[in-house]
Amino acid sequence: MSVDISALLPPYLNLPPHLSAHKYFFVCTLTVAAWDTLVLSPRSWRLMKTKEWPVLKIVFQVLRYLMPIEFTIVAVAFFDTKFTREMCNKFYLFEPICTMILIALCSSVHVIRIHAIYDKSRPILAGLAALLLVQIAVMSVSSAFYRVIPLLEGQGCIAGPTSNWVGIYWAAPTVFYTITFALALNRSIQSLKTKPLSPWKLMLRDGLNLYAAIWIVNMVNVFFWFIVKPTGENDSIKTTVTSMAAVLTTTMTLRIILSVRGSLAEGGSYAGSSVSSSARAASTHVLSSGGRAGLPNPPHPSSFGPTHSSNGTQSNNGVLNIGGGGAAERKASLSHGLGRDGAYTLDEMRDKASKAEWAENGSDGRSSVLEGKEGEAYGVISTPAAGRGYEGVKVTIDREVDYHGRK
Repeated sequence: MSVDISALLPPYLNLPPHLSAHKYFFVCTLTVAAWDTLVLSPRSWRLMKTKEWPVLKIVFQVLRYLMPIEFTIVAVAFFDTKFTREMCNKFYLFEPICTMILIALCSSVHVIRIHAIYDKSRPILAGLAALLLVQIAVMSVSSAFYRVIPLLEGQGCIAGPTSNWVGIYWAAPTVFYTITFALALNRSIQSLKTKPLSPWKLMLRDGLNLYAAIWIVNMVNVFFWFIVKPTGENDSIKTTVTSMAAVLTTTMTLRIILSVRGSLAEGGSYAGSSVSSSARAASTHVLSSGGRAGLPNPPHPSSFGPTHSSNGTQSNNGVLNIGGGGAAERKASLSHGLGRDGAYTLDEMRDKASKAEWAENGSDGRSSVLEGKEGEAYGVISTPAAGRGYEGVKVTIDREVDYHGRK
C-alpha cells in the first residue's frame, strides 16, 4: 500500500500548484525590485544632488522608496508562516491601497511627460488629467471589494477579489497606459519628418521601450484577471501578476524620469524637437567647439565688441543677432570680429540641421542626471575650456525665417 508523503508535510510546505507558482513568481518580483533599486542608486544620487526640485524629481524620490518598502512588507505577510488569519484580516487591504497610490504617482509622471513632449498642449493635459482622475476613482472604489483568500495556516496572507468585475482595478490604469504609449509612439513618428532615424535609435531616444514594457505587463495582468479561471475560492491565480505589474510599472516610470533631457522642470524637453527645418522666433543655438588639438582657438564671443543685427540694433553682450536682412549685411554682421571657423550663415545652419550635425555624435543618451550635469539639454555638447579658451558663439534669431518651399 502506497503512502502519500505530501499528506505528512505541514501546510506551509504542502502548497497547491497555483499558490506555489504564485510564491515563486513573487520571488521573481522581489528580485526585480531589489536589482532595480541597486542599479538606479548612482543615478538617483546624482539626481538628488541637483539644485532644483520640480514635480518629477519629488515623485521620483517618493516612488523610489515607496515601492521597495511596500513589497518588503507584503513579502513578510506572504511568506511568514506565523502570520495568522486574524492578522491577515487587519492587513489584507494594505497592498491594494499602497499599489493604488504607487500607480497613481506613476500615471501622474506620464501626464507630465506626455504633456511636455507635445509642446505643453492643453488638450493633451486636460485629456490625460481626466483619465488620471477616472483611474484613481475606479481603483479607490474597487479596492474596497478585496477579500482575504482563505488559505491554510502558515500559507501566507493574500488579498483577492470578491468578484470578477473587481478586475477594473487594473483595467483602468491599463487603458491609461495604452493611451500614453500610443501618444508617445505618435509623437516619435511625427518627429521622423524633421529628423529621420532608424527604428532602434528612435526607440532608445524617446524611451518607447519603457512605455511598451509598462503597457505589456499591465495587459498580461488584465488577461489574468479576466480570462484565467480559478479552481476555487482559495485559488490566488488571478492576482499572480499584480505585484510584478506594480513593480515594473514603477521601475520603468523611474527610468522615464531619468531619461528626460535637460531640466526636469515642466516635464523636460523633447529630443525630437531639438532639430527643426525652420528657425523659430527667439530660438537660441549655442555652438561650442572649445580648443581641439591642432586647431587655433577662436576669440571668445565677449571680445567681439558691439555686434549688429540686420534691423539696426546693437548689442554689447557678445550675442550675435541675425535678422532677415540681405546677404551682404548678413556677412558683415557675421564677420564682425569673427573668423571663418567661428561663423555660420543661415543657409549653413539650415544645412547642418537637415543633416543632423548639431551634436548628434553620441549624445542620444544624455539626460539631466546621466553625467550629473543639471540642465544639460539634448543636442548641446559642453567641453571644459582650457583657461579662457573659446567658449562658443551664442546666436539669437529674432525673426521667423521659414525655409519651406525654398530650393
